[in-house]
Amino acid sequence: MTDAGIDAATTVQMTDEYGITREGFVAAERPLTIYVDKREVVTLMTMGSHPELLILGWLKNQRFITELSEIRSIQVDWQVSAAAVTTFKGIENLTARLAKRTVTTGCGQGTVFGGLMDDIANINLPTANLKQSDIYTTLKALTDYNDIYRRAGAVHGCALSRGTDILKFVEDVGRHNAVDTIAGHMWLDAIDGSDTLFYTTGRLTSEMVIKVAQMGIPILLSRSGTTQMGLELAQQLGVILIARAKGRHFLIYNGLEHILLDEIPR
Repeated sequence: MTDAGIDAATTVQMTDEYGITREGFVAAERPLTIYVDKREVVTLMTMGSHPELLILGWLKNQRFITELSEIRSIQVDWQVSAAAVTTFKGIENLTARLAKRTVTTGCGQGTVFGGLMDDIANINLPTANLKQSDIYTTLKALTDYNDIYRRAGAVHGCALSRGTDILKFVEDVGRHNAVDTIAGHMWLDAIDGSDTLFYTTGRLTSEMVIKVAQMGIPILLSRSGTTQMGLELAQQLGVILIARAKGRHFLIYNGLEHILLDEIPR
């Protein structure tokens, strides 16, 4: 597997409201076309910070590959903006699965291949509990991240935490890319999601809830809001859904019985 991560932001000249020209940053956005066994499958728009992990997580969350042992190699070449994935046995029914796609609400229009609802009946999430005070501690810890957002804006951030420890933080131009990158990290390092929390700056859509559930993570926390379908799926799958979380404010949409409100004034 290559290690082809590249700079996530680039410098540009811009002019402010006072007519002063200054140098600043913009988030990088690059196409990365994925080929599986020499067949073009998809082009992802990404910053390019962790392309191999993004590809791993994307393949897993699309349910194209279920075991790491099925993958022979992943080679990323930014000179041609392409990634070559080689498997040992190929992907079963690839043509039929590519023919059915759902364009999601993900930034830059994410795409889910195959039936969006396929296999969710097989997901069994662990029971989890969360303290209100730990939500506040996690949100405060996350303020030390968001490096690209602070410099350039135009990106989403996602994080995986255990307790109040941030295990992995990823920024990308689309929240679906960031969640797939963390999924790839978990898969490669054999991280069990049963005692973790997933944070995102993006809205909690059906795609986001399904991906987090596939990763075995029982708690989903967002700075943004949720959609009706995202909430319905969280209720169906047993995902603890907390949104509009910023500072000392949050809203529990699902799983109230698993939240210990230990900082309510008495």
